[in-house]
Amino acid sequence: MSEEFKVKRTIEEINRKIEKGEVVVLTAEEFSKLVKEVGPLQAAKEVDVVTTGTFSPMCSSGAFINFGHTVPAIKAHRVWLNDVPAYAGLAAVDIYLGATEPREDDPLNKVFPGQFLYGGGHVIHDLVTGKKVLLRAVGYGTHCYPRKSLEMEITIHDLVNAVLCNPRNAYQNYNVAINLSDRILYTYMGILKPNLGNANYATAGCLSPLLKDPYLKTIGIGTRIFLGGAKGYVIYAGTQHKMEVKRTPKGVPIQPAATLMVLGNLKEMKPEWLVGTSHLGYGCSLAVGLGIPIPILNEKVAEWAGLSDEDLFAQVVDYSHDYPNGIKRNYGIVSYAELKSGKINILGKEIPTVPLTSLIKSREVAEILKDWIKNGEMLLTEPVSALPGAELFPMR
Repeated sequence: MSEEFKVKRTIEEINRKIEKGEVVVLTAEEFSKLVKEVGPLQAAKEVDVVTTGTFSPMCSSGAFINFGHTVPAIKAHRVWLNDVPAYAGLAAVDIYLGATEPREDDPLNKVFPGQFLYGGGHVIHDLVTGKKVLLRAVGYGTHCYPRKSLEMEITIHDLVNAVLCNPRNAYQNYNVAINLSDRILYTYMGILKPNLGNANYATAGCLSPLLKDPYLKTIGIGTRIFLGGAKGYVIYAGTQHKMEVKRTPKGVPIQPAATLMVLGNLKEMKPEWLVGTSHLGYGCSLAVGLGIPIPILNEKVAEWAGLSDEDLFAQVVDYSHDYPNGIKRNYGIVSYAELKSGKINILGKEIPTVPLTSLIKSREVAEILKDWIKNGEMLLTEPVSALPGAELFPMR
């Protein structure tokens, strides 16, 4: 770590304070206010950890499940959970259930093609709730796995293993979606009204985990996090992860940038933090509660963690043309303070803003994480390796 820093703190030192009950923890919103009042240097002297949180649909999510060997044994070739297909190309009774996989013969799809009421995210929620789920499997029969069909009701307690493993969560910033066409658009960003009828966004602003560590200097492989109401881990960069994007002078991306691949024990998670969702005209997803503690190692980390909604910006993108055809332009950038105010001005028109992320639930994640750390229920972890691209931005 550079010798220029006046505050120098290690994760090991912070963990000793957690164990002694002496740690000082603030949520990202609280810390932003403190930095505004006393500056990042003094804030770094006073605070050890800042907690973040988000609760938002995260489509690239799912669960690895082992449902246990049967008698006689089966090598599952095709599997359904509550009529939602799961991927069985792993091993005999290992499957992966994707959050956006729709139920076959969904009644809504019969009336409105391409629209679904129930999918993989709902199955995950039902499992975590403790509900019974109908499992069906088909095998092609081998000498060691002779069984060719299976049907049984299971609960999460019957499963040998159930691991939430999400390939892409906690996007570091995202687009603000608008619609410049004269027709309604049904998208993963929600319903977009024609002729700039609304603007939808999907990030918790100053509470959003990766926006408080824009260069990923404290978050890496092995970082312990809040995931689905339990303790989970960052296991690698998420899909579509990128670090070389347009940034503000303070270093914060104004475009979709870093992402995380995360993992945790599904059996320990809570249904209020893993909720199946259905988006009209798009399909199914899973709303995930995720929070990351930011150790305040020095005043530079404090400066980043103290960024407020006024300091954080997102690009405005037209989803009627530019998104589906490749984003080559945007319609300006707006701050999260503006977005959270309920209206923004685009092309001279004042339009209402709609969040897909729950600010109330995001705050709750940050508060729970804060309590875990203050009460000694969760220690911080030193990353075993930096995430790809973090090395491009030296700490200084």
